[in-house]
Amino acid sequence: MPRVILHLDLDAFFCSVEEIYSPQLRRKPFAVGGKPDERGVVASCSYAARAFGIHSAMPMARAVRLCRELIIVPVRHGVYRQHSAQAMEKLRALTPLMEQISIDEAFLDLSDVAAEAPRLALDLQRSIRSELNLPSSVGIASNKLTAKIATEIGKKSSKKKNEPPFGFVVVPSGEEAAFLAPLPADMLWGVGPKTNARLAELGIHTIGDIAQWNQQDLIRLFGENGRDLWEHANGIDRRPVQVESETKSISQEITFTADVADQKELEKTLREQAREVARQLRQSDLAAKTVKVKIRWTNFVTITRQITLPTSTDSEDEIFRAAVKLMNSVRKPNQAVRLLGVGASGLGKPIRQLGLWDAGSERSRNLQKALDKLHEKYGEDVVRKG
Repeated sequence: MPRVILHLDLDAFFCSVEEIYSPQLRRKPFAVGGKPDERGVVASCSYAARAFGIHSAMPMARAVRLCRELIIVPVRHGVYRQHSAQAMEKLRALTPLMEQISIDEAFLDLSDVAAEAPRLALDLQRSIRSELNLPSSVGIASNKLTAKIATEIGKKSSKKKNEPPFGFVVVPSGEEAAFLAPLPADMLWGVGPKTNARLAELGIHTIGDIAQWNQQDLIRLFGENGRDLWEHANGIDRRPVQVESETKSISQEITFTADVADQKELEKTLREQAREVARQLRQSDLAAKTVKVKIRWTNFVTITRQITLPTSTDSEDEIFRAAVKLMNSVRKPNQAVRLLGVGASGLGKPIRQLGLWDAGSERSRNLQKALDKLHEKYGEDVVRKG
């Protein structure tokens, strides 16, 4: 029996959440992201802003040049995570076979669900809209690749002026290749700019063009990627929905608005990054064995250094001390820094300490959890170290 895979994408997610708290933003050009005079970038933008050519990852300074009346809203990751969790809970209520691939995107395997998939999906989409005030687009197919592309096509075909599209596309089993055939080749997974340029040189412009080529010729031209290209172009994707994906690392980094040479300012930044990395570790019930720092100098040379700890940790203080030690080992006095980051890897379940107040002890972790809740609810400035 063919599988039934649902792909759901929460449209313009950050912006949709901001509109819940500030309804006056609806149908207006606005972007969530950093300030234009501080090397900020667009994290998400409204559909009204997209009409001006603005898109995610664009420098905010350029976005403002494209749209002078653009409203800039600062990023609130904690708020977005809360709304994402509410939406994902609705998906999990349908089936435990859910793979969340980002804060606003997930796959469901509905193969064993008795109800009719399109009706179930439409009810889900309406429920997320009516109860959570979040727009979404849905694609349904027999595999993940086709379902995701169906979502993208639904977005484009249902596009409305200054409003989310609420796309909904179902690709019947057996019609995957026919559905994909007329689409541009670069809509296919594995076709980046370089591969697309090479395909164009060969006279290949659509997914259907790829499907018509001999598989062995594609393998000869593109290596093993050629095999995937041929299978994907023919609507073949055997990957299962992964219920759990292992987190391999957690990191935070910042590009400064102006190069920083002050030691205290750099340590303050490392402290804030260590705090966020430690908080994410605790939220995932993980601890890290390795701490890494990433530094970019003013000449754009970027280096990384890492250290392995005696025991795994989810403690802000331990991560901070290791990060400062690493930075000081490579940075000369008064040397300016353009970018600074802290990361944690070698992740596993935390090992509890027996001491009462040692970093990483159970009592210390309970204190940190309480602080996490306060920061999540009231912001980073509600409680700070003395």
